[in-house]
Amino acid sequence: MLDFDGTRLTYRYDAEKLWIEPWGANALRIQATMQSSMPSESWALERPTTFESKFSRGLKSASISNGKITATVTTGGKLTIHDSANRLILEEYSRHRKDVLDPKTSALNVAAREFRPLPGNEKYHTTLRLETVDANEKLYGMGQYQQRHLNLSGHDLELAHRNSQASIPFLLSSRGYGFLWNNPSVGRAVLGKNIHTFEAFSTDKLDYWIIVGDNPSEIVEGYAAVTGKVPMMPDYGLGFWQCKLRYQTQEELLSVAREYHRRKLKVDVIVADFFHWPLQGEWKFDKTYWPDPDAMIQELKSMGMELMVSVWPTVDKRSDNYEEMLEKGLLIRTDRGVRTAMTFMGDTVHFDATNPDARTYVWQKAKQNYYSKGVKIFWLDEAEPEYDVYDFDIYRYHAGSNLSIGNIYPRDYARAFYEGMTAAGQSNVVNLLRCAWAGSQKYGALVWSGDIASSWGSLRNQLAAGLNMGLAGIPWWTTDIGGFHGGDPNDEAFRELFVRWFQWGAFCPVMRLHGDREPKQPQQGTTGGAECLSGAPNEIWSYGEKVEGICVKYMNIREGMRDYIRGLMREAHEKGTPVIRTLFYEFPKDARCWEVEDQYFFGDRYLVAPILAPEQKKREVYLPKGASWKIFDGDNKWHGGQTIEMDCPLETMPVLVRS
Repeated sequence: MLDFDGTRLTYRYDAEKLWIEPWGANALRIQATMQSSMPSESWALERPTTFESKFSRGLKSASISNGKITATVTTGGKLTIHDSANRLILEEYSRHRKDVLDPKTSALNVAAREFRPLPGNEKYHTTLRLETVDANEKLYGMGQYQQRHLNLSGHDLELAHRNSQASIPFLLSSRGYGFLWNNPSVGRAVLGKNIHTFEAFSTDKLDYWIIVGDNPSEIVEGYAAVTGKVPMMPDYGLGFWQCKLRYQTQEELLSVAREYHRRKLKVDVIVADFFHWPLQGEWKFDKTYWPDPDAMIQELKSMGMELMVSVWPTVDKRSDNYEEMLEKGLLIRTDRGVRTAMTFMGDTVHFDATNPDARTYVWQKAKQNYYSKGVKIFWLDEAEPEYDVYDFDIYRYHAGSNLSIGNIYPRDYARAFYEGMTAAGQSNVVNLLRCAWAGSQKYGALVWSGDIASSWGSLRNQLAAGLNMGLAGIPWWTTDIGGFHGGDPNDEAFRELFVRWFQWGAFCPVMRLHGDREPKQPQQGTTGGAECLSGAPNEIWSYGEKVEGICVKYMNIREGMRDYIRGLMREAHEKGTPVIRTLFYEFPKDARCWEVEDQYFFGDRYLVAPILAPEQKKREVYLPKGASWKIFDGDNKWHGGQTIEMDCPLETMPVLVRS
């Protein structure tokens, strides 16, 4: 049965209810359920204010339009979507005999919207099946996956978070649409040549959002309008951040900060990494190793540096706060087995970020022990959250089972600190997180790519990851310069990798040096987190004079772009525009720009061609049509629409300026 209900088109057959309604400019939200009524959760979507709906009805179908997008449902329940030029954008993959006049009627008996009941509860394993309308379609976004491909067509993606993997299920298509799988359930997406499928392993409804646009920027900005935009990046987010695993004492961190200051090198943020606390779940400085944090923070501020402190969501069962948090129901539960999520440096359970009371509790501890001392930026680590074993079906949160809602955890982790900091009067909030879901950006989430290898292959993966994160609505993104695992500062081969990563880092949204270098340093002390050893030195002078000179050059380049970067951050804040952009984002009409995957734009001005392989002294660079190009640090100029070969000695990464 087809009907119009206010601003939405509805379809009902047996227990299934299908709703299609306008949701923002040129966009529709589609929901379906087998429940007695449509569940009310909006998940990533905010209620829109801009839309215009028009309805029409025929003998065998009904349609709803909103600006440039039109959805049509047949009396047999099949859904198709067209753009304003009547071009087919989306078609459900149905292979059954509900409508024998459908050219794709079939005895296979495969439904486009499948609800497979889960025994013993009211949830379903849902599957949405869509036709692959164009086998040459290119697909982008979806968050952060550790592989080198920018174009995700043909990929099989786990819709779940892991350390270094962030599932943000928004797709941007070369065919002029964007698609959000608006469901935080653990699941799977297959972007095949014959079919596209989206699965939620435990849910009470099928829910997605689709937008059409004339170019990628219209689509991405339309997506940001309904999921939220980042705050304005504060000035201390624009420059260079110094970090390592880990400064073991207050004096060690201060000595590094003083040395940068002595060398007249501008550092915006320096980091006290994990286990500066006595035990996990005691969100405070360990006075044995950090005897006067108030004085330390004030000295850092006098040198123009902000202190960022690491916060973990894990709570050690020996910690001061464990019993109280257990009694108040502030911890993640397990449906079976021992209530232990991780065993790194203790027997630990995560605080439940989906519980508003837990968010308040943890923020109050952080406010008392950090924020009140002058810390105004936090490193919210382990944000997936990470488990020793990713058995997603074991864990249960305040908001539901991990299997059904677990992907919202990093969003609510960011929310805990964002809401606490804004309530305390801070207007521009940025916090570093290791994961995100759709909507995390509005809570000031700067995402970094996790504990990755220090290797050339890993560097290549991060370029694809960062660009796809921007297209998935996360404009603030960064990576560990040099990679995280391994790397000896005295190894010439690693020094080359480090330089190339550092050069690229100067043209990333945030320029942040971090890593766990080899060899490990001697243990300092015997109590608290002392057994968590520090890696080798990771300051720019740790890599020898030649490397230091190159690093200084690129730190100065970054500092020289401060006003420009501030402008990019304002674009991200006001419109949701990515800071780093694919070539096709800036030049969508240049077909070659949809093929190039190893170059990108830093904003709209700088065309960046990172060096992604060892011992490379030359590389080809494609110059998009419709602009002239000038080398960043010279006078050479070229017309667009051609590929040139550029020298790239170790001291230089190719960058061109659009003119």
